[in-house]
Amino acid sequence: MITLHHCPQTRSMRSLWLLHELEVEFQVQVHPFDKSLRAPEFLSRSPAGRVPALEIDSHCMFETGAITQYLCEQFSPEGLGRSPGSPERMEWLVWVHFAETVSQHSAALTQQHVALYDDSMRSPTVMKLEAARLGKCYDAIEARLSERDYLLTSGFSAADVSVGQAVYMARYFRKLDDHPTLARWFERITNRPAFQASLPDASARLYDQDFYPAWEA
Repeated sequence: MITLHHCPQTRSMRSLWLLHELEVEFQVQVHPFDKSLRAPEFLSRSPAGRVPALEIDSHCMFETGAITQYLCEQFSPEGLGRSPGSPERMEWLVWVHFAETVSQHSAALTQQHVALYDDSMRSPTVMKLEAARLGKCYDAIEARLSERDYLLTSGFSAADVSVGQAVYMARYFRKLDDHPTLARWFERITNRPAFQASLPDASARLYDQDFYPAWEA
């Protein structure tokens, strides 16, 4: 049995979406996004106290890029994954891991807008810089999609899942209005049933706003 340890609207949504795409049997253990992730029992699964953690075959994994690679190698090496020797293997790896580049900026903005509870603790400068860095990430994705429908020329893969989930989070802080090709791709991949199945209930949302302007402290 596969068990995914998950907090709604965090990086673990990336693994949840992928598991739905793979159509494998799994269960989800939902955790609150709070100090309980620092409890010894959870730290035994994920030593930095972060989600996701994935229990599989009596072992436990953490880090979304590693989980994506392992699951694809096990269940879909030439469907959602690209195996060693595939002409697209290098590009697949690049884009699977580029998701974390996007996510680090969203995480910084989540800390500024959501985790810090007092306006005096927030930095308008940090918010503006991180939102601008998300724009640079969008530029890279827009350029990649200028000649193809998905991140890989051959079609939809776990690279789209990884980057798509990162963009889903980033949209809370940087809109897609000035990246039309990216916006069309995002709409296309988020219409997939597996993405829809990974969305949280309204009561479980981490964000209580649909958008957090970068210039507001």
